[in-house]
Amino acid sequence: MTVAGSCPAADAGQIRRSYDSGVTTEPDTSYSSERLRRLQAVTDAALSHLDVEDLLVELLDRVREILNVDTATVLLLDPSGQQLVATAARGLEEEVRQGVRIPVGAGFAGRVAAGGQPVRIEHVDPTNVVNPILLDKGIASMLGVPMIVAGRVIGVLHVGTLTPRWFSDDDVDLLQRVADRISLATQARLASIDRATTVALQRSLLPGRLGMIDGIDAAARYVPGAEVGVGGDWYDLFVLPSGHVGAVIGDVAGNGLQAAVVMSRIRSALRAYALESNDPAEVLTRLDRKIQLFEPDAMATVVYAVLDPTRDQAVMSVAGHLPPVLAEPGRPARLLDVPVDLPLGAYPYTRRRTVDVPLTHDSLVLFYTDGLIERPTRPIDQGLELLVGALTPGSAERVCATLMAALIGDEPTKDDVAILVLHNGHQ
Repeated sequence: MTVAGSCPAADAGQIRRSYDSGVTTEPDTSYSSERLRRLQAVTDAALSHLDVEDLLVELLDRVREILNVDTATVLLLDPSGQQLVATAARGLEEEVRQGVRIPVGAGFAGRVAAGGQPVRIEHVDPTNVVNPILLDKGIASMLGVPMIVAGRVIGVLHVGTLTPRWFSDDDVDLLQRVADRISLATQARLASIDRATTVALQRSLLPGRLGMIDGIDAAARYVPGAEVGVGGDWYDLFVLPSGHVGAVIGDVAGNGLQAAVVMSRIRSALRAYALESNDPAEVLTRLDRKIQLFEPDAMATVVYAVLDPTRDQAVMSVAGHLPPVLAEPGRPARLLDVPVDLPLGAYPYTRRRTVDVPLTHDSLVLFYTDGLIERPTRPIDQGLELLVGALTPGSAERVCATLMAALIGDEPTKDDVAILVLHNGHQ
């Protein structure tokens, strides 16, 4: 095994193989120019309609033609960043069909990913590869390069030949350029798919039209962020067998598909724990314990409130979230004075507290996420003042519309926004 860049100039810089005749010759400038021209076609507009798998297969066919190799494979990092997963292959299709996974740092592709540098093998044998498919296939020589986007390795592109071959510096440079183009095309396509999947997941988990709950008029809004995209904001409203009503607003740290997936797990777990206790602090304590064990890298802020069957009182527990707002007839709206505990997932065995909030007929409680009030151009206290000033009692739908118009208007927000409004006393 020789790492690209360390080979003698006589081997890599001056000698190259003619792909038409198989005769070793001096570098052919016109031939290299033609290969570069064909490289420009690797991500042309004609490929824009393809999904990720079909796109990669088509690109790998072009790679095989450009470099005159027998196999071409793309392995992408899994979400953990610890393993490479065979995603597309030509000449080694069984890698994809068998779900090959290579630990980063192990084997040929693993070394490419770990070092972030090209690696070439002139003679493939069990000492320099760990994937038995490569040996069974009779691969003789290999060249692999990292797939990098914004300075981060996202995968590996490697090619192979069934006959011994020394890959020149020119080959390395060309394959790296191809990998750069494939990386950008793949990342853009995956980002688009992830966003669509995240939106679909988010919409499937958020309640649709909030059903009529005895004594409560409810409405909500959710808007994904214009810059960071869909994140982990969510709200929930449900009736418990005891007649109590659970109301939740939460925000999982991060954005994108992973945040939405974590949000879905937290939401489902909270519902399960809510069936076992009407104490919001106990529910959040159990939920925190679950996150600490099963989602060790996750963190979320949450407000969980339980309204009693008479709708005369709500008991709330707040985990690192902004305080709800209460509006009552004849009185100015105000931020509730609630004890704020640490976010879920922040620190094990955090003590959770509750506060009792009396509710009057026609009172209104607003739950919201930080995207509603935070802006780069103003401090958070000013955003909270604007929110409190814009909140007046009324139907839940009208209040939602008024708040979104007052605090969002026609300007896109950087972060996603979720609000849940409960109007007490609805008959």
